[in-house]
Amino acid sequence: VVKKEIAARKAAGKFSGKFAALGHYLGYEGRCALPSNFDAAYCYNLGFTAGALLSKGQTGLMAAVSDLNKPAREWTVGGVPLTSMMTVERRKGKDKPVIEKALVKMDGAPFKAYKKMQAAWAKEDCYRSPGPIQFEGKSSKLGSITLAHEINNGRPITF
Repeated sequence: VVKKEIAARKAAGKFSGKFAALGHYLGYEGRCALPSNFDAAYCYNLGFTAGALLSKGQTGLMAAVSDLNKPAREWTVGGVPLTSMMTVERRKGKDKPVIEKALVKMDGAPFKAYKKMQAAWAKEDCYRSPGPIQFEGKSSKLGSITLAHEINNGRPITF
């Protein structure tokens, strides 16, 4: 269909460019839950911060939002130099600067909380994905359970 449309536009003189369709695997994106209000506020702040940094000519930085265990109006934003996250790894026989992978910390609070519930979760459904009602109601103002364990001693984060 697209091929025919491109050909018709070229014949009519309305298109002179090139077109090549690209496939995209929607792995994580295709299986994840809808974003929560927390996700939306967090990502909005990341994007706004990235735009503010670029508008001032600040490059080589990753936008960051801190104090996520506080109400959103008290969050702080800034830029983290990419070089501060880099390390050197040997790849294909050569040393390469890379951003180190963030692996699951087996001794971290989120994993310990998961291990406590693992046996129960193997037998029963226990999840927080309220579907299209996540923008209103009891769980609409909650941050993720993982983040609560990482920065708030497991206490729910409301924003």
